[in-house]
Amino acid sequence: MRQPLFGSLNTRPSLRNTLRLAAFAIGLTMIGSGAQAQTVAGLPTASQPVGMIGAAKPIPGWIRFCEQNPVECAVDASEPATINLTPKDWQTLVRINQQVNTDIKAKTDKDHWGVEDRWDFAEDGYGDCEDYQLVKRKRLVEAGFPRRALRMTVVIDEEGAGHAVMMVRTNRGDLILDNKRNAILSWHKTGYTYIKREGDEGSTWASLGGRTSPTMTANQ
Repeated sequence: MRQPLFGSLNTRPSLRNTLRLAAFAIGLTMIGSGAQAQTVAGLPTASQPVGMIGAAKPIPGWIRFCEQNPVECAVDASEPATINLTPKDWQTLVRINQQVNTDIKAKTDKDHWGVEDRWDFAEDGYGDCEDYQLVKRKRLVEAGFPRRALRMTVVIDEEGAGHAVMMVRTNRGDLILDNKRNAILSWHKTGYTYIKREGDEGSTWASLGGRTSPTMTANQ
């Protein structure tokens, strides 16, 4: 879903490569330290959830994914729409988020499949942002989490590109699982603009109205 990080920079190839390597090294350092801190820390600070302003249409990649995987897209109204987050739940979220971010290697849908947007489970070990989140949700459901509280979400990232994350709806606010970092952040600390997410009641998605998180933490 995302655009290449350095694709639009007007720089020499050698400089672009240097920038890529520097950004990658810095990212690994920050991701690792963030995950370690969360593993030993207590529950996240409670915050207000992101508000909905109406219905929204699912994106085409999601519709195609649901045609092939209807169980993944079904909404069971008997499940809770939010999780009463316990320390054990928090440790599971941190662990699975980090494991999937490590297990899958980033590859755009264009390079991977020859198409602009395909949602899948990254079974060959490669995937785009939405694929990371689908695998995380699958593993969390297997660990006992209600699928209804694990909502695929479309945002605009700090580079102005479309990006998919997973919103975990809890009694402590909406938490974001992301392949760009191992640290799990409250939605308002990500620096993203929130466009829409899966709905809680049926196949229609929920519009988030372009709500911009007030805290820019893209470099955390």
